[in-house]
Amino acid sequence: TTPDASHRYGKKRRRPAPEPSREVPAAQGQRSRAIPESLPRSHTIGEAVAFYRDEAANGGDETRTAPVSVGGRIMTLRRMGKASFINLQDGSGQIQVHLRRDILDQEYELVRDLDMGDFLGAQGPLFLTRTGEITLEAHEVSFLAKAMRPLPEKWHGLSDVEIRHRQRYLDLITNQEAKQNFQTRSRIISAIRRFMDARGFMEVETPVLVPVAAGAMAQPFATHHNALDRDLYLRIATELYLKRLIVGGLDKVYEIGRVFRNEGIDQDHNPEFTLLESYEAYADYNDVMCMVEDMVCSVAQEVLGTAQVQYGDNVIDFTPPWKRVSLREEVQRSAGIDFQDFPDASSLEERIKELGIVAEGRSSRGRLIDKLVSACVEPQLIQPTFLLDYPLDMSPLAKQSPDDPTMVERFEGFAAGMEIANAFTELNDPDEQRRRFMEQEALRGLVDEDLDRLDEDYLLALEHGMPPTGGLGIGIDRLTMLLTGQQSIREVILFPQLRER
Repeated sequence: TTPDASHRYGKKRRRPAPEPSREVPAAQGQRSRAIPESLPRSHTIGEAVAFYRDEAANGGDETRTAPVSVGGRIMTLRRMGKASFINLQDGSGQIQVHLRRDILDQEYELVRDLDMGDFLGAQGPLFLTRTGEITLEAHEVSFLAKAMRPLPEKWHGLSDVEIRHRQRYLDLITNQEAKQNFQTRSRIISAIRRFMDARGFMEVETPVLVPVAAGAMAQPFATHHNALDRDLYLRIATELYLKRLIVGGLDKVYEIGRVFRNEGIDQDHNPEFTLLESYEAYADYNDVMCMVEDMVCSVAQEVLGTAQVQYGDNVIDFTPPWKRVSLREEVQRSAGIDFQDFPDASSLEERIKELGIVAEGRSSRGRLIDKLVSACVEPQLIQPTFLLDYPLDMSPLAKQSPDDPTMVERFEGFAAGMEIANAFTELNDPDEQRRRFMEQEALRGLVDEDLDRLDEDYLLALEHGMPPTGGLGIGIDRLTMLLTGQQSIREVILFPQLRER
């Protein structure tokens, strides 16, 4: 038997699962058939409902269909003596099941052993009740699995956010919006793949365990490989491996995969997240910019049926063209600072402190500018916007602007005050790339002297020649937040990282 438990309709003692004496006898050497190993469904619940509507379109409200077989979890249970009503739920929806003693005969005894949360199979025709609800009249039932613990309370559902994130399965059972968010996320990723494939890009996979954690400015997770007796890192980006493939002659490549950054957690940051990165030979950041706005608009149209999305108090319109603004001019406008007037980190740090922006430890000039942008510029970028042309200090992998050698051809895409895209015209000069890597390592040594990110193999690949290339990174989680209207990244990651209880 199971312990006493709280149910939707008050406390009651859970009845025991069927005793062996009630099981259907099995031939010698075979398992009992009381709980079937599978259920041969003819329809999902969603398909069964659609089937009835199709049949009723021709036969009217008195339609009774041919028998169908469905299965699902019991979400409500109403016993009425010689008849009972059950609501079954599977991944496609819910349906009411009517169980009658005069039809089921001895099988109706099963009803007294059922609890909410159990799994049940039912077979019979579909009809419409007098209250207008599509219902399955059960001619056969199959007990499939027992829920040993009760589901969350019926009317309020799972309201504890901490439990929702730790026990996502309960959230999915009781919260239809949560289920729809993750179904939408899946469709977003599929739509991105179709968009990229249609443009001639090839999907590839690159290593997750890497000897050098390079390709972005982030702290990695470290591990040790016993057989090789060497330290490895979880990748913080896929960039340098994908550009090796450009060198190898794969002119359009992309990868959708997890990356890992050993940094903070907040409403739009998780230590592991899903990133789309793509690289296109013979393109620059202008070409990538056009591709990004076309992609996001196309995905929104395919998944939601519209390019206009409600996010908080704003309607975000992803229809191209997106607004394009200069990073330098936006910082001047919003913060009253021209960072070109501050050629070193110390003078810039003193200036931004006057705005209440405090740097953590000894920060480089590039990191200080990044903090300035995050604090003063990003929150104002509600409608989709590209910030163009970044300081060289912030972008060691991007090609310099032909008009200003202190700037690079880089953009970031923003919407609803969040960064969703980052792109460069890729640096393809191996000598210049080595010089920048060395400068970057010197700055990083101020923080972590033991972390080496000078990727010699990538530099070796560049020395074999890489054509002009446009590169892109898009955060899938943040894009999903925008398209589902969620304010926290934890609502679009099935199993987000959480602190210990």
